[in-house]
Amino acid sequence: MQFSERRNTTRWIIIFASFLIISLILWNTYTFFQIFKNEERLKMNLWAQAQKTLINAGENTDVELPLQIFSDNTSIPIILTENDSIINTVNIDEVIVKNNKKAVAFLHDLKSENEPIVIEYVPGKFQKLYYGNSALLNKLKYYPVALVLIIVLFGGLVYNFYRSTKMATQNKLWAGMAKETAHQIGTPLSSLIGWVELLKSENVDKSTTLEIEKDIERLQTITDRFSKIGSEPKLENKDIVSETLQSYDYLQSRFSKQIEFSFKAPKSPIMVSLNPALHSWTIENLVKNAIDAMKGKGKLALEIEQEGDYVKINVSDTGGGIQKNQFKSIFEPGFTTKKRGWGLGLSLTKRIVEEYHKGTIKVLHSEIGKGTTMQVSLKKNNLV
Repeated sequence: MQFSERRNTTRWIIIFASFLIISLILWNTYTFFQIFKNEERLKMNLWAQAQKTLINAGENTDVELPLQIFSDNTSIPIILTENDSIINTVNIDEVIVKNNKKAVAFLHDLKSENEPIVIEYVPGKFQKLYYGNSALLNKLKYYPVALVLIIVLFGGLVYNFYRSTKMATQNKLWAGMAKETAHQIGTPLSSLIGWVELLKSENVDKSTTLEIEKDIERLQTITDRFSKIGSEPKLENKDIVSETLQSYDYLQSRFSKQIEFSFKAPKSPIMVSLNPALHSWTIENLVKNAIDAMKGKGKLALEIEQEGDYVKINVSDTGGGIQKNQFKSIFEPGFTTKKRGWGLGLSLTKRIVEEYHKGTIKVLHSEIGKGTTMQVSLKKNNLV
């Protein structure tokens, strides 16, 4: 517990430090931007003074300094107006200058960037100097945005790495627990097989030993399922109708008579590449989930149909139904509407169908108060 608390504290310290560093960088960038903006304003004031000097220059006026000020400005765009008419432009593309509409639009942009400088070159006569930001200032203006985007992308990358690492660790843990469970079940299972053989030698009623053998076979199947978690299962070319029917028959015999079961499938075999143990687990999870939804009483229908190159398995119930906004959530690990439960059944089923059998599973139809139909879709194997 202490280790976990320390790790959380360290994580928050790192987050706070990162936020502080980002804030300082953004503040410094904003400060530099304002400093450069003020410097450009001073340059434009000098340019305005130089313009006034040239307008009022006489024969003995030294114009070398004003001309030097004009020539030094190579980056700041300028439009000079008098009586709302453009009389001069500096550092502006000729294409814009020659097109009156484009020039007016560009002037409008300059008005939004900076306050104009008013030049009163003689009493009562004015010119207005409109100027924009230099290329350097524009780059500095967008630098914080680029910095934030980079930080967000980097944060997303770190988050995805952390999440994938956490999921990989969880998967290893679940796989290890599943294999250990299979190992633990194996010991008493071997003992049960021995006891059944002893009962047979004692001439116990065959129907009794037959039922025990069925349950032992079921335990062996469960052990086989758990042992396959975390490893790539071997797929076999199997008739999905007969494989599904075996699981269906077993489940029907084990549940209450208050559940009205029905099974519908084509008469001819449908060959699919699947793992029998994992496929039976899929059917079992879907059937049990449907029975839980009906609270042990209602109608359960299992139907197999063909559609092009695919075979569809529909499991329908007359339970309470699922809300539309939960159609995807029900397959997430930990999601459950039951008071007791881990919320792993449908998540595990989805993994078996999509990762191992390369199929799809979805809520085909659901209506609150009327029931739900779950559908598994698998590609047929044409190599019979």
